[in-house]
Amino acid sequence: MKDQLFSNPIITGLWQIADLERDGKKVDPKYAAHAMKKYVDAGFSTFDMADHYGSAEEISGEFRRMFGGDLAYHFTKWVPEPGPITKDTVKAAVNKAMKRMQTDQIDLMQFHAWNYSDPAWVDALFWLDELRNEGYIRGLGLTNFDTAHLSIAVTSGIKIASNQVCYSLLDQRAGQQMGAFCEANQIKLLAFGTLAGGFLSEKWLGKEEPKINPSLTWSQMKYKRFIDTATNWEQFQRLLQELDQIAKRHEVGIATIASCYILRQPGVGGVIIGARLGQSEHIHENQQIAGLQLSSAEIETIQNLISAFRPIPGDCGDEYRKPPYLTASGDLSDHLSDFPAPYPVYHGSNGRFKALSGTVWEDLAGFSRAVRKGNRISVSGTTATHGQKAMGGNDAAAQTHFILDKIAGALQSLGATLEDVTRTRIFIKNIEDWEAVSRAHGQRFAHIQPANTLVRADLIGDEYLVEIEAEAEL
Repeated sequence: MKDQLFSNPIITGLWQIADLERDGKKVDPKYAAHAMKKYVDAGFSTFDMADHYGSAEEISGEFRRMFGGDLAYHFTKWVPEPGPITKDTVKAAVNKAMKRMQTDQIDLMQFHAWNYSDPAWVDALFWLDELRNEGYIRGLGLTNFDTAHLSIAVTSGIKIASNQVCYSLLDQRAGQQMGAFCEANQIKLLAFGTLAGGFLSEKWLGKEEPKINPSLTWSQMKYKRFIDTATNWEQFQRLLQELDQIAKRHEVGIATIASCYILRQPGVGGVIIGARLGQSEHIHENQQIAGLQLSSAEIETIQNLISAFRPIPGDCGDEYRKPPYLTASGDLSDHLSDFPAPYPVYHGSNGRFKALSGTVWEDLAGFSRAVRKGNRISVSGTTATHGQKAMGGNDAAAQTHFILDKIAGALQSLGATLEDVTRTRIFIKNIEDWEAVSRAHGQRFAHIQPANTLVRADLIGDEYLVEIEAEAEL
């Protein structure tokens, strides 16, 4: 019988099923299920997959059919296309995953949102949380969420078990505010990319720099971009040389050292090691990770090496939402084709266009979320309202981020972005919130730096701590 959801910190990732099926030929599910059984027999009973990892969910279902449902944990992800999401859409996605995985309860459903400016991601999470309460989902997780939006979800009352993000010696974003937030809120960080697509191994020690082209696997194309962003090939080779020396002292491989280092970081509940089922297995290496202890001197050596690297820009998951796109293709073309307008736009009088976000206040008071005339856009005073809900709870920073998402969504619907904002005005209920609100504003506008005013004011609605209005010019 299964016990705790995150009982084993070494998780086997099945994303490479999609790469194995690049030519259109599916992996034999029975053969792959037997390969999974080898991991389970060795004590590694947790597998991570997604709706877009080729036939990974179907292989999971075949494993359940052949060996039973209680032997392993099966984590999956739902990555919907941008655009409207209904309750029926959410239920259909969960039903599809359960059918493919041959189960009546998903151990961990992890949700990915492409565009925070479209509040559909909030609707999806509330409905997924309902399905968790109804027993269709055992645990609700996120994937590639940044700290601000993880905070919005948590402070709005959604029970989040985990956040799966890229975390490696090349990419230390998760070790900053994300790790601290997860520790404080008992959320497990599930780290992928710890081996950088296999680059953090002896295979690449002393080798010439590869070029990004289809001769590489999708993982290698992706993580070569991480290397290029963080450092250069010469510095990367110095990292491999030092890791090799440490690895030899412990009689293990470079990959084991790289994964062990990340596994010991604050907030990390597991590292995800990819497997090409039936072709490339890492059972012995995984066993070494669990029992390895690095000395303080070895940890300091690694920290000194990676501190010389350039930081990967932004927060966790930003590589899927803004340049530089650190994906296999270098853009989002292999993931999606378009971002529909978050809010409906209507043609008003005198050449105006108006965007409506659908809050009760717009109809009650007769105003638009934003109005465009010519190249100028005015955004109304905006609170953390979503339908009948007040988002962000009692966290002023979380409310601020949700408000700025709404403003960004209104601007996007009218053909603009936050980059076009020339002025913001901030109204706060409690003067002691000024710094948290200012820092949230600064995270979103640091390089834009519009004109800004912040004042304390009595806001309408006890639940609202912040209200913001904006002006933009294209």
